[in-house]
Amino acid sequence: MLKKVLYFFPIFLLFLSTLSCSKETVINDLEKEWLEKNDSITVAIYPYYPPYQFVNEQNEIDGIFIDYLKLIEQKIDYKFQKKRYDHWPKLIHDVKNNTVQCILEIQETKERKSYLNFYAPLFKSPHVIVTRRDANFGININSLTDKTIVLPEDYAITEILKRTYPNFNIVTEKDEQTCLIKLNSGVYDAYIGPKALVNYYIRIKKLNDIEITSDTNLDYEPGFAVNKTNTTLHNIFSKVLSNITKEEKESILNNWYYSNVTPFYQTPTFWIMVFLITLLLFILGASFNAYLKYKIKQKTEELIIAKDIAEESNRLKTNFIYNIPQEIRTPMNGIIGLSEFLNDNNLSAKERQKYTQMIIGNSKELLSIIDNILEISQLQTKRFTLRLIEIDLRDVFRTLTSQYQVKAEEKNIKINIKSELTNSENLVLMDRPKLNKILNVFMDNAIKYTDNGSIDIMYSIIDDFLSISIKDSGIGIEEKKKNKIINSLDPTKNSINLIEKNIGLGLGLTIAKKNADFIGGQITVISKEHEGTTFLLKVPYNQVKKNSSNTKRTDDKNSIKKEKNIILIAEDGETNFLFLKTILTKMNDYDFTIYRAKNGQEAVTICEENENIDLVLMDIKMPIMNGYDATAYIKKMRPNLPIIAQTAYSIEDDVQKALDAGCDDFVSKPVDKKILRPMLNKYFPLFKSRNKTSNTP
Repeated sequence: MLKKVLYFFPIFLLFLSTLSCSKETVINDLEKEWLEKNDSITVAIYPYYPPYQFVNEQNEIDGIFIDYLKLIEQKIDYKFQKKRYDHWPKLIHDVKNNTVQCILEIQETKERKSYLNFYAPLFKSPHVIVTRRDANFGININSLTDKTIVLPEDYAITEILKRTYPNFNIVTEKDEQTCLIKLNSGVYDAYIGPKALVNYYIRIKKLNDIEITSDTNLDYEPGFAVNKTNTTLHNIFSKVLSNITKEEKESILNNWYYSNVTPFYQTPTFWIMVFLITLLLFILGASFNAYLKYKIKQKTEELIIAKDIAEESNRLKTNFIYNIPQEIRTPMNGIIGLSEFLNDNNLSAKERQKYTQMIIGNSKELLSIIDNILEISQLQTKRFTLRLIEIDLRDVFRTLTSQYQVKAEEKNIKINIKSELTNSENLVLMDRPKLNKILNVFMDNAIKYTDNGSIDIMYSIIDDFLSISIKDSGIGIEEKKKNKIINSLDPTKNSINLIEKNIGLGLGLTIAKKNADFIGGQITVISKEHEGTTFLLKVPYNQVKKNSSNTKRTDDKNSIKKEKNIILIAEDGETNFLFLKTILTKMNDYDFTIYRAKNGQEAVTICEENENIDLVLMDIKMPIMNGYDATAYIKKMRPNLPIIAQTAYSIEDDVQKALDAGCDDFVSKPVDKKILRPMLNKYFPLFKSRNKTSNTP
């Protein structure tokens, strides 16, 4: 029995403590005694802030803060005197003079803190910008700079805005209701105030011409305040306000909001959304992780392949560099050896001429090798742009045959051109420099491996493709080398492999293959040992429709050029100028007057002062002003003046750069008269009966 009594004893003590706590008062006896002696403590009430405090339909003061005041009175067992104010500045004046000891609802400001003690705000409501519905401003406070803003007199928001934005045009009215009514009628541009109050007045007063435009970063945070001179009252309010529980506050607010305000994190919907979002994030994370693993695996494989290609590329480049001296030594041996023979005084004139021609031939071969090496270097490191221009295939093949005619005659080779195209079908859009590179490689091989016989150039249209074949009657290609060539032309092989495989056959095939790829073409080799070789190129065929008016204008242009025979050579080097001048003066079918400019600036000046200049041979690399800039200036003055660029830089980009600057043609150094003469034929007629003169200013 005793054990049972002892068991319930702690519970009994807990019950007693609970009863004692429930009876515990918020304030102490001294403070109670002070309240009894001061039975006329006055609270200032400003009932124009619905739903916080206002006059209801029964003409009674009601609202959220009135309920808070009742709760405070209940907790301290005291009844405050209430003094109603209809004018806010008057309320502030009485508080400062201690006519009233506390304020029911007021927001803390810097100036008010000097005479009031503030407590934790009872709630927070955002301040909003209100404008007329037809206004196109109010998206933020800064958009109100040049507008008239109406605010209640002596309100906290008024003090804050005047201090924060001194340049604003702010006017004041008696209260919020007056401000909003006048804003609605169009007297003012904007109002800033608590969101709940604005919504209340818009609904109750039917202010249909105004609306909330946007929120601000300012908040309405009102609470109780007590005059600083009353220390005891301040202590009482501090205790009682801190004693108000969260549930008591929510009970008052719910009474006015007509609904239970449940924290969002306590609702089932919130946790369902959390679960779904978590599940979605998990699925996305797993998917992203799988994707990353796949990409890592893919990139790893690509890196392994790239590493293998890089190692193979390094090996092949090493082999390429190793083989280049062999390519260069062959013509160099001929040049050096034959040059030594020329020092022999016992040489006959015929032998001397023969050796000279062989030296020239080996020099041109060496120059071709150097050009090819530069071309391959660019093909491996740069991306080229396809430049389609209008060309005449007949002109392409005439130039090609004239370029190789001398070599062919030396080896008793006849060059034949066969075409199945009409005149109009010969006009096509094509990247001519790249086409020339390919055809030159084909012709080089045909001439090189044919000692006697013929080379047949044939071109036709097959299934929307232009088919060009160059067939020789030479020694053909042995089976082993032919397989290497066929492999090198396989699109699946990379260009580095081409370099290695083509070393034994010359560097040209690498260049031809790469250029064919650029223009969308394909190269095929057909060969049988001792029976000749055929190189076939197939490229997309793009015909140009040419009308008669264009032809007529071209004919007129050519007829205009019949009297032009004055040439300006822009060249800073004495040797190069003398060489060009000699070539021109030894053209027996022409009679030229030759002018000279030693730099680009002189060339521009001479063309400006002499309208009789008919053609310019323009060196690209010159002092003071280079050939590109000089050409651009001359073309502005005389757009129809033909300009032929001549430079040691002969790769495709340099050719295109010269053409883009305005040059009409391009010849590489050392200038070959067999190439220069056909070029001059395009711009000059023949003058056989005129005296040759030279004028070198």
